[in-house]
Amino acid sequence: MSESSGEIKVIPIKGVGEVRPGDDVAAVLVEAFGAQGQRFETGDVLVVTQKIVSKAEGRIVDLATVEPSETALELSRINSRDARQIEVALRETAKVVRMDMQRGILISETRHGFICANAGVDGSNLAEATEVSMLPLDSDVSADRIRAGVRERTGADVAVIISDTFGRPWRTGQTNVAIGLSGMQAVHDYRGQTDSAGLVLVVTEIAVADELASAAELATGKLDRVPAAVIRGYPFQPGKGRATDLVRPAEFDLFR
Repeated sequence: MSESSGEIKVIPIKGVGEVRPGDDVAAVLVEAFGAQGQRFETGDVLVVTQKIVSKAEGRIVDLATVEPSETALELSRINSRDARQIEVALRETAKVVRMDMQRGILISETRHGFICANAGVDGSNLAEATEVSMLPLDSDVSADRIRAGVRERTGADVAVIISDTFGRPWRTGQTNVAIGLSGMQAVHDYRGQTDSAGLVLVVTEIAVADELASAAELATGKLDRVPAAVIRGYPFQPGKGRATDLVRPAEFDLFR
């Protein structure tokens, strides 16, 4: 990791429009960024929200085609959510971490190993009110594909983060985290280094991919239909990091 200049810019990519199944996310973003008078530069971090990746990859389901199970029907009676959306979440769940039948809450472990509400199934910001989106099948591979597409079209070697909104234990509110990663290390490991008091750090690992995902959300927002942002000036550590590197192993997780 190189030294920081101390200035980091977050540039929203606007004017993307509605992304549909089969669209090339890299091509769409390169075009929209260029229309703003901007160009990608080597060393940029491109943060792309999960929703447009899922749309482009066809990870959308029409709830009219879903038959809810008894479990989904029971949960929907408790929290008034659509039983068919709950059914999609159950189908996307590799393992139920917590299911509170009293409050209708489902916390899932996804096929990727992420722990999140409803396996990441979400009905916001879609073209049709009857649709919900699911997480990409392999969001690290999706990030690889976008990164290669940007490099092919612009010559710039950027890192790519696919972000999504997760809740957090112990803390109120949601924040964006990395669910896909390409071109950089997910974590900056300070273990073994010495702090300003001369003490050797033994546990400090900073989840820089998550921090960058959250920083980008300040520019993209939830209601502004801005699906991506470029972070410029952050001296990330290049590498073959994966978003799955950020999943705490179950044997070290006191809450599973």
